[in-house]
Amino acid sequence: MQSAETVLGVLRERGRRGLPLNELYRQLFNPQLYLLAYGRIYANKGAMTPGVTGETVDGMSIGKIEAITEALRAERYRWSPVKRIHIPKKNGKARPLGLPPWSDKLVGEAVRLLLDAYYEPTFSDLSHGFRPGRGCHTALRKVSETWTGTTWFIEGDVADCFGSFDHEITLSALAERIHDGRFLRLMRNMLMAGYLEDWVWNARLSGVPQGGVVSPILSNIYLHRLDDFVEKVLIPHYTRGRIRRQDTAYARVRAARDRAHKRGDHATVRELRKQLRSMPSGDPRDPGFRRLRYVRYCDDTLLGFTGPKAEAEEIKQRLTAFLRDELALELSADKTLITHARTQAARFLGYEITVLHNDRKVTQGRRSANGVVSLKVPASVIKAKKAPYLSRGKPEGRPRLINEDDHTIVNTYGAEWRGIVQYYLLAGNVHRLHRLGWVMETSLLKTLANKHRSSVAKTARRYAATITTPHGPRKCFEAKVERSGRKPLVARFGGIPLRRNKDAAITDRVLVPGTIRRKELITRLLANRCEICKADDGISVHHVRRLADLTRPGRPQPAWAELMATRRRKTLVVCRSCHDSIHTGKPKPQLTQ
Repeated sequence: MQSAETVLGVLRERGRRGLPLNELYRQLFNPQLYLLAYGRIYANKGAMTPGVTGETVDGMSIGKIEAITEALRAERYRWSPVKRIHIPKKNGKARPLGLPPWSDKLVGEAVRLLLDAYYEPTFSDLSHGFRPGRGCHTALRKVSETWTGTTWFIEGDVADCFGSFDHEITLSALAERIHDGRFLRLMRNMLMAGYLEDWVWNARLSGVPQGGVVSPILSNIYLHRLDDFVEKVLIPHYTRGRIRRQDTAYARVRAARDRAHKRGDHATVRELRKQLRSMPSGDPRDPGFRRLRYVRYCDDTLLGFTGPKAEAEEIKQRLTAFLRDELALELSADKTLITHARTQAARFLGYEITVLHNDRKVTQGRRSANGVVSLKVPASVIKAKKAPYLSRGKPEGRPRLINEDDHTIVNTYGAEWRGIVQYYLLAGNVHRLHRLGWVMETSLLKTLANKHRSSVAKTARRYAATITTPHGPRKCFEAKVERSGRKPLVARFGGIPLRRNKDAAITDRVLVPGTIRRKELITRLLANRCEICKADDGISVHHVRRLADLTRPGRPQPAWAELMATRRRKTLVVCRSCHDSIHTGKPKPQLTQ
């Protein structure tokens, strides 16, 4: 039996060479693939969320993998309908979210690993969503570094992208390179499984479940046709010319400056040089110079065009027609805009994108700002991020955190602050987050002060600390938990310099890494030994959602919960009888030394 790493490596090589797949379905019989999939998704928050069958990651075992592979071998595996819930969106509407049962998540992750390994080498370099080593920052950095001189931004957003994928187009896109009827039938059954809402089954006539494990890779396969169309049709058609031809008026003034320089008329030279710096050196209306650039992150697309607005409108119309005719998708009317790059700002991945123009910014004798793409933190984002920490316009504490320990409170605020700052480090105006930082800091201090019945000033002095950063010392707030024989746990808020970092990168989760290390949990499961009583009968893994769930005020802590809390693990490998006793609450076997 081949290891999962070997299987994925072979698929990756076949994808790189453009070879079709004829026997992909049989790779799903490999138990090693499911162990790898289990190690990758068991820690996800959704792993403990039940689907329509009530099944969760709790109770995962080798026997469950064997049952799944046997069902797949006999083509008896059936996808369950996803449990649909609705989560609120920023615009007041709700987004449907599908919650599959654990077995479907496990099989879906195995399918995703196979598809990712095979298709990743074939995807366009202009696509950045749900791909290893890529993410929002790589897409934004591509725009800021290579889109110099853009005149128009064409913002594109597919309306209800995940819910609008045509099933036949999805399957035909897979069938182009996967010549395996059994695998394609499995994918068709997944797409047709439907969803359960208010305990009523509904057919899914189009789309893939948002929140499904396989949905991200299917979206990339589906939208790869869009990338191909833009890269091979639109960009070649709307890109021409090596450089702009020189502007006639600029050439006349420059010639006059040169003649004045030869005469030794320095006053005239200074005046003419000043005039040159207010004029374009290249002809902005040169019909022989065009540039079209493109980037996509999931269903958000951005095109940058250098040329007249009439041609930008034409590009938008051709893009709309292709999506409608070839992919059965519609662009969102309120989010698909043509934006003037200098006087307006395009919105992409939470940033404002503009093109700078400043004739006075001169570096080494040249205007260095003109045409440069600038990334900014939108004022609306700062306002929205401040809202959870404000009450009647002033910073307030968060009562729901008062019962938590100091380390948890500081860690919660610190994680939220770090996430916001690290995402916007590419922005030239990242310093504008100072106001948000002050609001969050005040809210943190008020929460701690309310907890300890103290004042904000005393609380600030109590938790104040100074740390060293690459930009010098910075003040922050710390909460420590001392541990015997080990370093203390330290939670920290603040201390992050608000300086632009052009190399900042937060990539999405690596989907198919080059080297895959086995998780410790898998090693413990394969040891086939109960970590409570040392038996080897019916070994499975007990999971809890949070370590805090192990402690119940006013009740003695069971031996199994004490063992998990001591090890700081949310998993425990147990035998059948121990697992039953954990869930029934009956007396547990004594721990052996």
